[in-house]
Amino acid sequence: MEAIIASAIAVLGTLLGSGITLAFQRHAVEQGHRFTRGERLRQERLDAYSAYAGALLNYRRVLVHLWFCSYEEPPRDDVGEVRMRSYALRSSAQEALFRVQMLTDDVALSRAAEEVLDDITALYRVDDDRAELDARRRDTREGIRLLVGAAKRQL
Repeated sequence: MEAIIASAIAVLGTLLGSGITLAFQRHAVEQGHRFTRGERLRQERLDAYSAYAGALLNYRRVLVHLWFCSYEEPPRDDVGEVRMRSYALRSSAQEALFRVQMLTDDVALSRAAEEVLDDITALYRVDDDRAELDARRRDTREGIRLLVGAAKRQL
């Protein structure tokens, strides 16, 4: 009888040990999946935020160039061609903005990303006033810098 009880206890101990091992393995696998998902999201955000900052810089650069082509003598490039390039870069920036907005949970970051694009677009509306252009160039450069800092904190 003692042998049967000892066998039953051994089997019960083995089953209990297996159950505990299974629970720990499940927990480790779930942690691994959470880490992998989190890391993938972090990498996607890094890619999206970097692409957006680059798109903003390119769009800003071509708008400043367009201003110089329009108001400085003599224009180096055809104004119409530069304007068309600005439209294409604005579209690229908007696409990058949408990707940022889809990947972020931070409403303030999403709003700031949109505001920076609007501020850069406003460069287009600066009349023949070099001082105003220079001020807006500084403001938009700072806006991009602040946006990158905010995005970095989310990573």
